[in-house]
Amino acid sequence: MNKYFDSLKISRRSDITVSFMYEKLKERLKLKKLNSVGSENIITDKNLHRPGLALAGYVDLFTFHRVQLVGNTEIKYLNTLTLEKQIEAVKKLVSFELPCVIISNNNKVHKKIIALAEKNNIALFTTPLETTKASYFISDFLDDQFSPQTTIHGAFIDVYGVGVIVIGKSGIGKSEIALDLVERGHRLVADDVININQKGEGILIGTGTELVKHFMEIRGLGLIDIRSIFGIRSIRFQKRVEVIVELQNWSRGKLFTRTGLDQLNIKIIDVDIPHIQLPIFPGKNITVIIEVIALNYLLKHYGYNAAKAFASKLQREIKKKNKKSKRAIDYFEHDFE
Repeated sequence: MNKYFDSLKISRRSDITVSFMYEKLKERLKLKKLNSVGSENIITDKNLHRPGLALAGYVDLFTFHRVQLVGNTEIKYLNTLTLEKQIEAVKKLVSFELPCVIISNNNKVHKKIIALAEKNNIALFTTPLETTKASYFISDFLDDQFSPQTTIHGAFIDVYGVGVIVIGKSGIGKSEIALDLVERGHRLVADDVININQKGEGILIGTGTELVKHFMEIRGLGLIDIRSIFGIRSIRFQKRVEVIVELQNWSRGKLFTRTGLDQLNIKIIDVDIPHIQLPIFPGKNITVIIEVIALNYLLKHYGYNAAKAFASKLQREIKKKNKKSKRAIDYFEHDFE
């Protein structure tokens, strides 16, 4: 394991309140409250549940602790029943400790059903969004809230659209390199403290802290505000983490990758991220090298690996075993440029 990552602390949120979810989603989902209870109910699961079977009476596998999303299917089923049967079906549903119920498509429910939810301290909301879209937004929010998170120290820059985190020991020059990259037109995501959040399978999103935002500390100069100096186009608030570049002092006895055939990876929150160990010494242009690292990553992303291409070419030349000419180049044409 790498010393920068073997002690990372992974945190996971165990619950959120219904009121917190409402405040975060009320604009996007155009949520409206149908009652005034249940705001402090606890949500402990990132998944949604459609309570169709529960309304029909089957509750053996009812995941009642999840947010319940009621769509056209459930409403149309209830409308096939008499009001007495509707109330009976809903009574069975609300006998469980549901955190909240969200009704999509602005579907209407009888005031007696709203009263039942209020009596059992269950928050009830309605949204004009269709069920599929509401499900997407709610699931995305809950997935974000319950996803694992960690914090690392370094400089996070968007270089040609590639999220590059530069790490290394204190004082090695991470912030100065990030500043140089910003001056060359790239975008700063965060400096010093980087919050990393797992977003779906195999995707890490990094951002800065609320306090630091896009401030940067340059030794000998102090704090500077990147957004104020370079403008809004010099920053971004979050970016996918795609490459880790570790700066290391040059040591004659230490081996560094020469061909790039053996790609190193580092694991962050169970996600493998390409890890490049970059030796530095006075006069070496690290900024340009990081730009090349980003461009090389893009080439690999689109199916071209320079190291593998060179290795294949070398193998073809070896197989030819052409001993007829001992010249390095058989024919040098005149240079007419």
